[in-house]
Amino acid sequence: MTTSTTATRTFIIDPSHSNAHFSIRHLMIAKVRGSFSILSGVIVLPADSTIPTSITAEIDAATVDTRDAQRDGHLKSPDFFDVATHPKIVFESTEITTIDATTFKAAGTLTLHGVSAPVTLTVEVSGEGKDPYGNHRIAYEAETKINRKDFGLVFNIALDAGGVAIGDDVNITLDIETIPQPA
Repeated sequence: MTTSTTATRTFIIDPSHSNAHFSIRHLMIAKVRGSFSILSGVIVLPADSTIPTSITAEIDAATVDTRDAQRDGHLKSPDFFDVATHPKIVFESTEITTIDATTFKAAGTLTLHGVSAPVTLTVEVSGEGKDPYGNHRIAYEAETKINRKDFGLVFNIALDAGGVAIGDDVNITLDIETIPQPA
């Protein structure tokens, strides 16, 4: 079932309370984890639901942080994100499908490294309420997995013992807190 209604409310991503995390295989034996710290976006909701009708989100690719300055510099280079040419990672929903009262699928287009491809996020409404200042907030947790090669991220190094230094599958987790869009 696709969510649809005429009366809507617009929320924005609160960047100081939201995070984008990823993990990828390293040396075929372990995972390297990283995050991005600057997120923005707009979520349109029916007046009576926390399940959106549309989502648009951006991540500042230059804020990548894997807790290793040298690796972060390499990730910002043309071998990976190429932040000088492609500074933003963008998701735009094309269809929202309700699973139950607090879970939905957000299908859409992810643009990363200048390449756009379809992805589907599994999203849970993790809560809603008022903050100490009276502002309404809605929080979401989302997950998806992408193949980095689908986005032109093909850099790798062959290992002497076989295999490669960097896996292809990237697990993505988003923790998003939203507030009403200012008038």
